[in-house]
Amino acid sequence: MASIKSAHLISLQYPTNTEKRAERALSCSPFNISLFTTMSEQSVELKSIASETGLKNNYTRSPISELAAENYLMWLIQVGVLRREVDGQGITDGFRLTPLGHQLVKKYAAKGSLSQPSVSDRFYNLINRWFRLPI
Repeated sequence: MASIKSAHLISLQYPTNTEKRAERALSCSPFNISLFTTMSEQSVELKSIASETGLKNNYTRSPISELAAENYLMWLIQVGVLRREVDGQGITDGFRLTPLGHQLVKKYAAKGSLSQPSVSDRFYNLINRWFRLPI
């Protein structure tokens, strides 16, 4: 599928709470910035993120199971950072960035890594994931 590059891209504005929750979810994730920079250009399949393959691709900090990877990717979908790739036959095993995800990854790619989450960031992220709170 061809993509169209436009010089007139409009940056979407998101509520502050939405951006903070998405940033917190990204920084608390088990993934490296290289995964998200790859997702900004192409779809990334779950099997290339999970286990030793994810470590070899520099997508994860340590090997994680496919179930754990999918659970965290689903959380990133819920907070608005990612979306599932869809083809003519339905949902695929691939993931891509949303416009919010593109904005956050662009910000972190300039720094070279995701920010280190504080203890309170980890706590709020855990509570939000556990209860699936909207804010």
